[in-house]
Amino acid sequence: MSIIKVENLTFAYPSSFDNIFENVNFQIDTDWKLGFIGRNGRGKTTFLNLLQGKYEYSGKIISSVRFDYFPYEVREKNRLTQDILKEICPAAEDWQLMRELSYLDVDCDCLYRPFGILSGGEQTKVLLAALFLNEGHFLLIDEPTNHLDVQARQLLSAYLQKKKSFILVSHDRLFIDGCVDHILSLNRTDIQVQSGNFTSFMTNFERQQDFERKQNSRLQKDIKRLQEAAKQTANWADIVEASKIGAADKGYVGHKSAKMMKRAKVTEARQQKEIEQKTTLLKNTEIESNLKIFPLTYRSERLASFSSAAPYYSGKSVCLPVTFDIKRGQRIAIEGKNGSGKSSLLKLLCGMAIEHTGTIDTGSNLIISYIPQDTSHLQGTLTEFAASHNLNESLFKAILHKMGFDKHQFEKDMLNFSAGQKKKTLIAKSLCESAHLYVWDEPLNYIDIYSRIQIENLLKEFQPTMIFVEHDKAFQEAIATNIIELKRV
Repeated sequence: MSIIKVENLTFAYPSSFDNIFENVNFQIDTDWKLGFIGRNGRGKTTFLNLLQGKYEYSGKIISSVRFDYFPYEVREKNRLTQDILKEICPAAEDWQLMRELSYLDVDCDCLYRPFGILSGGEQTKVLLAALFLNEGHFLLIDEPTNHLDVQARQLLSAYLQKKKSFILVSHDRLFIDGCVDHILSLNRTDIQVQSGNFTSFMTNFERQQDFERKQNSRLQKDIKRLQEAAKQTANWADIVEASKIGAADKGYVGHKSAKMMKRAKVTEARQQKEIEQKTTLLKNTEIESNLKIFPLTYRSERLASFSSAAPYYSGKSVCLPVTFDIKRGQRIAIEGKNGSGKSSLLKLLCGMAIEHTGTIDTGSNLIISYIPQDTSHLQGTLTEFAASHNLNESLFKAILHKMGFDKHQFEKDMLNFSAGQKKKTLIAKSLCESAHLYVWDEPLNYIDIYSRIQIENLLKEFQPTMIFVEHDKAFQEAIATNIIELKRV
């Protein structure tokens, strides 16, 4: 056991005028299992890179452990998986690797296949298994669940629960709850450490938010009163100064004026200092702005239907055929293991050319708003993006601001956005679009916990008709009215 100590950490990228971290102080035990949470773009991945010594910074990071990072960069993916894993953990025996893979429900035959042909989920699991075999290392795990279905996430969470010595960046609440014993919270102005899982953290966080909201109301009244008092003090000093003009005994009045002016300036300075102190008290309040959506009501109850439908690849179906209707007011979750055709089914609904069995019928003049998984096409400014999609730019940017975007991000090229910020861009686009049916394909990949809660509250309030794929079980349970399970052939 040892301590990782952070002292007065301050960091900004060379191209930025704003510090990402400023005089941050905390310490953690290397035996802990830490969940690392915070708004998108606030610096979680940056902090992991600082721990690895990738950037110059001021302050100190004191540690006696070696840091490993996931996702591990694999070069030459055509090599055998076994050779790549031996490179990661050269001291591990074959039986140890096989034991770890068995815990993760991975067939050991994958060791003798090229790494590049493994599924995304298999790649995640084998790399984590190898990294955990490096004894004495501290593992930095950045978003491991994005290629994993619900069952695989539950399995990985149970695996991590048996481990220690890691920081885990994830926005899946149930996943974090199952495997951490401390929360590292990246707030607006600092980083805080708290014992417990995400649920206990959120209970304390909401209690603190409620306190700060009430405190904010009182402070705003105090600030207004002090500002008015400071204004009156300044006016009073001006009146006293003006009284010297035309006075009979200018020496006496001048002495009195100077004395009162000095008192007025001291009073004004004290009031201004108190105002500044009060405005900085609420340093970590998260903005709680309600989102809105503008769904259209379709003329008939049934919007679309699938009849014995299944995506078709390389001459065979990827799943058993499904038959169901999408009816007005339903929020249908498509569930199934990786590779079962969930995304393909949504693309078929949107009219994309994918081979399939059966039929997919959509109502006439049905308006669909679609969020794809892929964000790699995003580039240019938000203004250009809004114009190219005929979005109301003011509304579009207002939605992004409510989801945690700072105004300086509005001028950045989307190529430089974090993965979560890119996903929020697509969500904001969909929320700007009036549609009969919302088709969302894994909308919450990389999206921070606070924004997930905002989106949940939005969908509960406005209840749009939608069909979606999402592996965040908490979100699915909160939103879905119906579940369609796809089973691989």
